[in-house]
Amino acid sequence: MVRMGAREPSDRQGPQGELTLRDKLAIDRTALANERTLLAYTRTGLALLIVGGSLMRFFDSLLARLTGWLLILVGLLTLSVGSLRFLSKRRRLSALERGVPGGDE
Repeated sequence: MVRMGAREPSDRQGPQGELTLRDKLAIDRTALANERTLLAYTRTGLALLIVGGSLMRFFDSLLARLTGWLLILVGLLTLSVGSLRFLSKRRRLSALERGVPGGDE
């Protein structure tokens, strides 16, 4: 059964193997969404770092210190994961835009 509006992979390129305008715009939208996602990861990571540092700075209990270190580690992990995800998606989008096979996996 064929869905209405579904396009075959061979329909993605124009007559000379170029992407159509629709595909170029879709890539641009995806690139912008990727940047917004990076900003969300960054915002979350920084918030976790700030809360962890604040706990350690303003409370002297062992629990506050342990929780602060845990939040700092989670914040650093969040920043790292967000950055790696952004770079991976950007590479895939660049490959897709250039028409390199396997860029849309």
